[in-house]
Amino acid sequence: QVQLVESGGGLVQAGGSLRLSCASSGYAIGNYAMGWFRQAPGKEREFVAAINWSPINYANSVKGRFTISRDHAKNTVYLQMNSLKPEDTAVYYCAASTSTYYTGSDPTQYDYWGQGTQVTVSS
Repeated sequence: QVQLVESGGGLVQAGGSLRLSCASSGYAIGNYAMGWFRQAPGKEREFVAAINWSPINYANSVKGRFTISRDHAKNTVYLQMNSLKPEDTAVYYCAASTSTYYTGSDPTQYDYWGQGTQVTVSS
């Protein structure tokens, strides 16, 4: 059974950094496309970044500030978030798609989801 567990969220001041981790079990992350999404209160779930064997895809709102990466040995995907802004405040979710070469923003294309980790950026 595929399981995704996020960690690394917390409270940070604007301009600060956080690194989120998504530990995966039940499959090898190299066989899946991996993505990060976020959802702020009262808003729809929003694409952040995705990685597989194709060029990495980032939402325009995070391009240049966030970096997605993966460690196959640890079966873990990371999201390094720098220059954080209050509008980055949200619950961040890790997701896996069985469409190996998909790095799109459509959440319906992702088959497995973690429970989410809260990121709060104070001004």
